[in-house]
Amino acid sequence: MPPVPAAPDGRNPESLPPEASVPESAPPGTPEGIVAYLTAPALELLVHGVGGATPEEMLGDPRTTRVTGDSTAAVFRRTEDVDAEDRPRDYRDKPIPEAYVWSNLTSGNGIRALWLLLLPFMVVNLAHWMRPTTEGKARTVRLYGVLVRLVALTLTLLLVAAACEVALDLTAWQCAGSTSCSGKKSWLGFLSTAHGGWWSQPGRRIALAALVPVALTALLWYLSHRTWSAYESQQPLPNAEESSAGPALGRPGFWYGRRLVARLRAAHTAAGFLTVAGALTVATARYDRTADNTLLDVCGWALQGALLLGGAVVVWVVCRRGRTESRFDAALDKALVTLLPAASLVGLALAVLYAGWSRPAWTSTGRLDGGDRSFGLLTLAQLLLVLALAVVAVLLNRRTPVARTVMRGLGGPAVAMLACALGGVMSGGVAQRVADWLDGPGTPGMATGPDVPALGPPVLLTWQASVIPPILLVLLLVALHYGIRTWRVRSALRPRVEADYPKENPDPVRTGRIALARAAADLTDHAPRMVAVLSGVSLLLGGIALLGAFLYDEVPGRAAKGTPSPVEAVAHTSQALGSWLIGFGVLLLVTWGRRAYRDPKARRTIGILWDVGTFWPRAAHPFAPPCYAERAVPDLTWRMATWTERTQGRLVISGHSQGSVLSAAAVWQLPQRTRRRVALLTYGAPLERLYGRWFPAYFGPSCLRGLHDEVDCWRNLWRHTDPIGGPVRVVPDEDRHPVDRDALLDPLAYGRTPDHPLPAPILGHSDYQADPAFAAERDKLLARLPEPAVPRQNTPKD
Repeated sequence: MPPVPAAPDGRNPESLPPEASVPESAPPGTPEGIVAYLTAPALELLVHGVGGATPEEMLGDPRTTRVTGDSTAAVFRRTEDVDAEDRPRDYRDKPIPEAYVWSNLTSGNGIRALWLLLLPFMVVNLAHWMRPTTEGKARTVRLYGVLVRLVALTLTLLLVAAACEVALDLTAWQCAGSTSCSGKKSWLGFLSTAHGGWWSQPGRRIALAALVPVALTALLWYLSHRTWSAYESQQPLPNAEESSAGPALGRPGFWYGRRLVARLRAAHTAAGFLTVAGALTVATARYDRTADNTLLDVCGWALQGALLLGGAVVVWVVCRRGRTESRFDAALDKALVTLLPAASLVGLALAVLYAGWSRPAWTSTGRLDGGDRSFGLLTLAQLLLVLALAVVAVLLNRRTPVARTVMRGLGGPAVAMLACALGGVMSGGVAQRVADWLDGPGTPGMATGPDVPALGPPVLLTWQASVIPPILLVLLLVALHYGIRTWRVRSALRPRVEADYPKENPDPVRTGRIALARAAADLTDHAPRMVAVLSGVSLLLGGIALLGAFLYDEVPGRAAKGTPSPVEAVAHTSQALGSWLIGFGVLLLVTWGRRAYRDPKARRTIGILWDVGTFWPRAAHPFAPPCYAERAVPDLTWRMATWTERTQGRLVISGHSQGSVLSAAAVWQLPQRTRRRVALLTYGAPLERLYGRWFPAYFGPSCLRGLHDEVDCWRNLWRHTDPIGGPVRVVPDEDRHPVDRDALLDPLAYGRTPDHPLPAPILGHSDYQADPAFAAERDKLLARLPEPAVPRQNTPKD
């Protein structure tokens, strides 16, 4: 008898369990043990979406077993399906269900809610990925990335500068230097000038206070390094050769940004330390120029020159290198990553020694030198960088315009402007809130008596806090406009809803609820207009605040002698209201964050932006929340490739919501031989509706069309009531199946029926598996996948 070919997993076919008879299609003489090879199984790999899910919910069974993975992300099966590959006869007519659970990549304990305080960093990182679609113009594309990274660097400087303002200026310089203020704060007693202790000298006070911004910078470095080790260090499937062609998400180095994140982390950490050193040095050197001490004056100039040189090196490192996506780059710039933060720490130590040198005649009056100028230059730099980014985006979009791209390619600059506005409002509001607390009943920036000095932050921060109420007013007007619009659309949709259920008796209440769900879901398509309005207002008010601080070196609405004018009264009210609103906003942000990580329902509500933002690798800001896709995409790719290679079976990856984006990204990473055995089923998918419009260079029409051409079969399910998912709008060739199915009815039944004796719920974005169309489309996809080839017997030679 001729030898029997080996099974694809390397096992001897004679040792396979003979659990079924030989299929009729098998060649004569095939042993019964090879039946497992001839009837290769089919696998359905389920990937959940926003809000997470448990394996028990996804598999519909309380008994589940982890088959691979760890406590962070893992693949689960029902306990009875763990050995399914060894029992192929039991799964001849159905796929083996598996669930990939990645909830813990974006959720955890309540402490992780503090990531929400770094929201500006995440938002500016999104701007990098919103680059318009373009062909060619590599230098312009590179310039776009450089500008976004520079905007991100200014946000780090702004955060650390705000910490310096609170700790060095407001607390150590102004409050501790004022008897009226330090006398009310017992914890400041050892710094108070009234005690005349060793720490009472201004330089030593601010040197001690520098521990706060230094600790903040060190904490950001630690969080970035820890998450970098857990996320960015996951190696992708080693299957693709070096290539810059094809879709970006399919390139071998796309999901491995270890080198860039390490460089940026070193640069931003050094920038934070240099900012603190600069705050200490500038204020001290200013005094030394007026004092009769040539040596200290020379030291001050030399130290300032060294800090400027360090800042130039940081800018060079940020601009020098972008992402490496065309190849798997495992190298690290170890010398740079180590020496740059270390050198900045040396500069910081020298600045602390320089500021702490004894200067008995030095007294602290007014505000700390350098604060007004620093915040003004940072704000001006941000406005100019955003405008330059807008020009570059327009140039890129004009070369390859895409019809549905948001704001005609200006989505990235608009989002970058929002990141700067968030940073400015948070820094200005926090400084104003701390000044309110330190000043007690007084108004920050205003003297309460002839012998009591004014205590307050730089004027620009006060102006920025003052623009918070106008921004909130604009938001309220926008929300009111779209609320009225939704109500009108609801009325217009009533006839269409009743037409979708022609055999039902119309019920005005039921029809109204369904129409309202559809109208509310339609609001997602108007998000670009909301962002455009908000970013435009932020740009305008930011320019007004900068101009007001430059022309009027005083607190907005500071009352002159006598009765204040109406304009002054409005400005003063806006300043006070903005100060309280930012404190309330920070508290609300932390509260929502903790609830989102503890309560799955709340996570579904506010998790959309969060999951979109943290899907993308850290390409612009290293202190942004970590990218979960750099762990999830390699997980899915490895699982699909190894399972199909081992079993030669068919696989359908079934992704819901954000899981559909992860599924598409994983399929792009598969080698061609594996992709032929994989089908893609997406439902509630934001692939075109959100990602295609906001990130056209990565999910634009050409990218989705290319995915359809590369995947053997793909089907997408969606509903009119879904506020997140929608059609992918891929126009197939005449000989190929369309991707989008007609919109699923939601609810499944209008009224009570024998199949639905109780009122059917409006599902919206959830529970697509409840629709019979889901199982039908999945089975069709599996049927369209090619069956594994039956091994031929070797015939002996005559």
